[in-house]
Amino acid sequence: MSATTSSDLLTQRFSSLARDNRRALVTYVTAGHPDPSRSVELMRALAAAGADVLEVGVPFSDPMADGPVIQRSSQTALSHGVGLQETLDLIRAADIAIPVVLFSYLNPVLAGGPAALEAAAGFAHGILITDLPVGADPEREAWLGGSGLAFVRLVAPTTPVERMREIARHGRGFVYLISRLGVTGVRPDVPEDLAETVARLRSATDLPICAGFGISTPKQAAAVGRLADGIVVGSAIVQAAEISVDAAARLTADLRGALDSL
Repeated sequence: MSATTSSDLLTQRFSSLARDNRRALVTYVTAGHPDPSRSVELMRALAAAGADVLEVGVPFSDPMADGPVIQRSSQTALSHGVGLQETLDLIRAADIAIPVVLFSYLNPVLAGGPAALEAAAGFAHGILITDLPVGADPEREAWLGGSGLAFVRLVAPTTPVERMREIARHGRGFVYLISRLGVTGVRPDVPEDLAETVARLRSATDLPICAGFGISTPKQAAAVGRLADGIVVGSAIVQAAEISVDAAARLTADLRGALDSL
C-alpha cells in the first residue's frame, strides 16, 4: 500500500458515510491495553462491532491531556513494554479493514523518527498529535503532514473562528472537535454549547467534524450525532475493555445502533 493510498482511505470512509447519510463512530484504544494479546483482539472486535475508524493510542508516560482511565491504560501498556514500535506491531497484527489513526503525544513520534512514520503508512491511515498546535513548530508539522498519513487536527470549544479556519486548513481526514475543556473522561451530559461550537466550526471548514471528550452512552452518541458528522469515544471503551473485550464490543455495537437510528 502506498503512502498516498493509505491516507486516502480515511477520506474515502468519510465520503462513503456522507453518501449514506450515516454518522462516523470513531473508537479509541490504547495499544497494549489490557495486555498486548487482548489489545489485538480488542481492535478486531471493535471493527467487527461497527466502528468506522479506530484511534490507537501510543502509550506515553506523561499523558497530560488524558483523564484517569486513559492514563491508567497507558501505564498498564507501558508495564507490558509497549511503545511506538510495539504499537505499530500490534496494529499490523490486528490487520483490520477500517482506517486506523495513530494517536500520540509528540515525543514518542520524534523518538521513532522518519523510519517509524514510513512504516506506519503501510498499515495506518492517519496521525493525531495531541500536543502540537498549528503553528507551534512548522518544520515538524510539515514533516508529519508529508508522512503519507492524514494529519488530523484538534479544535477546542474556545477556539475563535479564524483560528478554526487556520487549523482546518492544515489538517486532513477530519477535524477532532474537543467538545469540552479539561481532560478526557466519561461525563454524564453533553455540553450545552456544543451545537453552537459545531456551527462555528462548520463555517470554517468542509472537513468532516467528529466530536469527542466525554461521550459514553448511546443516548449521548445520538445527541452528538445529530450535530456532528461523527463521534469519538475513548474512555468509555477503554473502561469497558478493562472488564472484557466482549464488553467493549457490546458498547461499540450499542453506540453504532444509536447513531444508525438517526
